[in-house]
Amino acid sequence: MPDIADALFEDQKGTVISIDVTAGSKAEIFPAGYNEWRKSIGCKVTAPALEGRANKAIIKLIAETFDLPASSISIQSGAASSQKRVLIAGVSKNDLLLLLQS
Repeated sequence: MPDIADALFEDQKGTVISIDVTAGSKAEIFPAGYNEWRKSIGCKVTAPALEGRANKAIIKLIAETFDLPASSISIQSGAASSQKRVLIAGVSKNDLLLLLQS
């Protein structure tokens, strides 16, 4: 059983999630599996990876998944990559882990 906690990192502002994004997917899904090798959580969005549309969709999807305001979520690194680090401000690693596992 993979340990998804390895994809979460404590930060001064909250918790950072390492994600692998599939843009242009048929459905929006988060979490969409776990990549044990990259230690990242899958994220699928229907928006294309064009002009920041996928990044906006990622923020919206994660906000909806965790029932948080979109303003508390930001892409910390990887804005132009399928591998991203997303900051969830004001949420501890343990709280986020509980939300992911429920």
